[in-house]
Amino acid sequence: MIVSFDQSDIEKNKVMGILAYILFFVPLLAARESRFAMYHANQGLILFLVALGVNIVGGVIPVIGALLIIPLGNLCVFVLMILGIINAANGKQAPLPLIGNFQIIK
Repeated sequence: MIVSFDQSDIEKNKVMGILAYILFFVPLLAARESRFAMYHANQGLILFLVALGVNIVGGVIPVIGALLIIPLGNLCVFVLMILGIINAANGKQAPLPLIGNFQIIK
């Protein structure tokens, strides 16, 4: 699902969109009125929760978790984070693959 926002909102809040993938709560505090920033904050929050889940599951499962689940899971999270940053920097609102259609922040 691709969402479209006002072009002035996108231009004004690109930095917040990018920061959303590094620290998802920054746009929640600094750009609450921006739909573009909130969209990317939502994507960043979902990505954070996926990373948290990968690390918890990998930490609970001995050997295989530490050798396989954590490294591969975190690599996937890193790739998704880079995709999100690129989308935000280009002013796009494309959802992240696999996890982008979930909505927590409205």
